[in-house]
Amino acid sequence: MTIQSRYDEWSKTYDTDENFTRDLDEVVTKNILLELSCDIILEIGCGTGKNTNLLSKIAKTTYALDFSQSMLTKAKSRVQADNVTFGIADLTNEWPIGNQSVDLVVCNLVLEHIEDLHFVFGEVTRVLAEKGKFFISELHPFKQYQGIRANFQQAGKTTEIQAFIHHISDFIDAANESGLKLLELNEWWHENDQGKPPRLLTLMFEKNTV
Repeated sequence: MTIQSRYDEWSKTYDTDENFTRDLDEVVTKNILLELSCDIILEIGCGTGKNTNLLSKIAKTTYALDFSQSMLTKAKSRVQADNVTFGIADLTNEWPIGNQSVDLVVCNLVLEHIEDLHFVFGEVTRVLAEKGKFFISELHPFKQYQGIRANFQQAGKTTEIQAFIHHISDFIDAANESGLKLLELNEWWHENDQGKPPRLLTLMFEKNTV
């Protein structure tokens, strides 16, 4: 099964499964982005829309893309904001967004499923306006080193989704090559993670200007 088909299947229970990573991601994203104000936000990999409502409140317009039609159907049902436009897109191909048209690109729990970070960062740079920002929230590499990847259970069966290990330096290198500079890097733990490696890594980049 492809990554896309697995997320189509997971969409049935994604919002109701016990999932500390999903829950922490929502809290962290709100803490970091809530005070921002943007004209246009692009959310890549919106899933069921768990962060899309927040983005609709801090932007005049939000474009939310995902490659899973089933996830998008859930998101459209969940998010009623008039300033959000949903669309289906494969993030490994050119995005259906104009050059230098976006103030903020938001990417949550997506990049572990994409092997070529450089293409994604290149597209981010293309669509970002001057001084535009790129926010990433990802499963921490430390978790990946332990063999942990996105997974879900249905009918007593655990399904793991294909993932690619990206070191912190991989994110920084891809950003540097694409003309993005690092503004902030943080590591995050769920309240049940005491004594364990961090669960999430967040990074905020800004588009360099000449």
